[in-house]
Amino acid sequence: MSPLVGPVGGDVEVVLALGANLGDREGTLRAALAELDETEGVAVQGVSPLVETDPVGGPEQPDYLNLVATARTSLGPFELLDVCHEVERQHGREREVRWGARTLDVDVIAYGRPGSTSEVVSADPALTLPHPRAHERAFVLSPWSQLVPDAQLRLPDGSVRPVADLLAEAADRDGVRSC
Repeated sequence: MSPLVGPVGGDVEVVLALGANLGDREGTLRAALAELDETEGVAVQGVSPLVETDPVGGPEQPDYLNLVATARTSLGPFELLDVCHEVERQHGREREVRWGARTLDVDVIAYGRPGSTSEVVSADPALTLPHPRAHERAFVLSPWSQLVPDAQLRLPDGSVRPVADLLAEAADRDGVRSC
């Protein structure tokens, strides 16, 4: 089986999760959103409210600010990932400690709408789609469900479930606070 299944490029709906826990967290998130929106082939459509969250996994570190953005893109999945990594680099992101503190994290959560012809599913280790842990992370699910109350997500087992239902089951849901 090919590691990437589905259409590549075109006018596709995507979900991005952004987080920061070092420096001017809110300023960095706002600047990153503007930079993404200014990128040719990316148009930010919606932005969730900010949430402050306890760190999940990794070493001891400060709390995060997180948000979710929906966008439309004509970029392929790996091109979009490259853009996200470049925006991270512009904000001083260093990848030294897995799940460590960071100035900025931009994750591609979903590429295309689950169950539609636009959905891309990828088993590539460089870009697993949908994001392999999004379904269990309240810091993604909470802002996403605020932005798109009827959002759905494909799970690793192939099923598709409402994001709000996944949030209700997320172990870290008590670590998410409205700003």
